[in-house]
Amino acid sequence: MPHSSSKKNDPDWSQKRETVKLLSLSAAQVHDALKEADTSVNTLTESFTAMVDHMQAINDHLLSLESSEARNSAIAHCFQTSDKIQAAVVAFQFYDRMQQCLEHVASNLRSLSRLVENSECLHNPKDWQDFQEGIRARYTMESEKLLFDAIFQGKSVDEALALKEAHQQSQFNNIELF
Repeated sequence: MPHSSSKKNDPDWSQKRETVKLLSLSAAQVHDALKEADTSVNTLTESFTAMVDHMQAINDHLLSLESSEARNSAIAHCFQTSDKIQAAVVAFQFYDRMQQCLEHVASNLRSLSRLVENSECLHNPKDWQDFQEGIRARYTMESEKLLFDAIFQGKSVDEALALKEAHQQSQFNNIELF
């Protein structure tokens, strides 16, 4: 794709080419942000795993000591800390869910860019329908499918998000597998 600037009066400028560039940029930004976040989350995961090991060692050591108020208090703190670590691990599971959604967004943007770039596909409703069906078929989380369906039924972004939120509230006690 040759360089073209929308700021100049360029005879080769095209709205389609500029759209493809912006879609590609958005996909690259999402992909790059996920890559950077992975490094941080991996560090956090390793840190929490090490903390669990250390807490278990401390707890084991405390259990080998003679019973006392200080020992029992320290054991109680070990249990409380372990509970907090478990809560953090659950939060990491939600990060995995967010990462999966953003990976879908990046992939969809790249695919949309290819569709828009190809003049034969750009004006072919069947290619658009296939593209949209492919997006929905790749979704593994019910919340993604719900959002997709709402948007393609003509709902506004705010309405679609409200439907998704209502669905999540109704499923509050269920963990969505992906």
